[in-house]
Amino acid sequence: MTAPAIARRKPLPLALLLAFAFAVLLAACSSSKEPQTFEKAAAEATDSLVAQTGKLPSFLARIESTLSSSDTSAPKRSIVLDPMLDMITGQQTETTLLFERRVTQRMAAKFPQFEFLPFQASNLTKAQYLLTGTMTRVTAAARPTVTLSLALTDIRTGMVVAQASALAKEENLDATPSRYYKDSPVLIKDKVVEGYARTTATPAGQKADAYYMERIGVATVITEATSLYNAERYQDALGQYKTALATPQGQQLRAESGVYLTNIKLGNTAEAEQAFGRIVALGIAYNELGVKFLFAPGSVDFWADPKISGAYAMWLRQIARGTVSAGSCMKIVGHTSKSGPAAINDALSLKRAATIKQKLVAEQPVLAAKTTAEGMGFRQNIVGSGTDNGFDVLDRRVEFKIVPCPR
Repeated sequence: MTAPAIARRKPLPLALLLAFAFAVLLAACSSSKEPQTFEKAAAEATDSLVAQTGKLPSFLARIESTLSSSDTSAPKRSIVLDPMLDMITGQQTETTLLFERRVTQRMAAKFPQFEFLPFQASNLTKAQYLLTGTMTRVTAAARPTVTLSLALTDIRTGMVVAQASALAKEENLDATPSRYYKDSPVLIKDKVVEGYARTTATPAGQKADAYYMERIGVATVITEATSLYNAERYQDALGQYKTALATPQGQQLRAESGVYLTNIKLGNTAEAEQAFGRIVALGIAYNELGVKFLFAPGSVDFWADPKISGAYAMWLRQIARGTVSAGSCMKIVGHTSKSGPAAINDALSLKRAATIKQKLVAEQPVLAAKTTAEGMGFRQNIVGSGTDNGFDVLDRRVEFKIVPCPR
């Protein structure tokens, strides 16, 4: 190349740098503070994420390719996606699956420098980034609104390289949970789920949640097991859940709940009860366990269908035994769905909590002095639909919160 040619090309990097900076600024400025449709919010969050993650050489190469028509395409950067969560319910739902599809489809269509690999253990050593995403209700909003959040974490360093969010209207969003989450006897809430949420909300340049990242390998096994459960391949799912539990990092509520569910489906009642006992132990260690007792509407009686309430006696037995074994004291908190006057629901939720306490004391009399009952009505609804059916079962849960024992 001649000296004049080199001289003519010298200003190009600065021009490209300015173009890149303008593109990033434009993406940041275009972020709307007003809630949009779900589709627009998902697109906005995706574009903002990519604008941050584009390392300068890759983006410069793409712009230079446009200007000079030369082939300077960037190498593929691979991503694995840990299934997204609805933090309103702590579940994977039809809407979180839609969120995943919209993000991956948009990145594939608009940003071909990225490629997605299946969320498998073997791909954790191949992929550069881990993608996480959450949907969270904005409680202070004037109208029903959710925040769609995304984060990309460098797998090798554990550093969040980009984080983006956008506001969406909470309308026409299908909160139907996947089969696993619908069937789970408890609210899936533990340090792993909290770590996932914290990672997704972590600003770029900071470390992802260490507890969550240390368990990302076993998360691939649990995800595969859950996919098998959702496909009704219960024996295969059971094997994968047990594989996860065989590792120290696999001692998680998701895995134990999976062992319980698959054993129930396979008719292994003794093994299912043992698994539920371990679920109780994990909840006590976490200081909180939300159990999905389904009551008849307006009543302290359990739902009459034995397919739903048939295991409740065993649940109560294991909760009582686990609490005594741990030497714990607890507050039993009853909740109701959002139907009917608040005062009636407050009284009903207290009666439900008192009923559960009575049943636990019948199992273990020592719990009479170690437990208290409290009613929250519908003030802490998770779903809030007020439909009084399986859809809002989380709102009719009973929570067991570990508290200091009286001296």
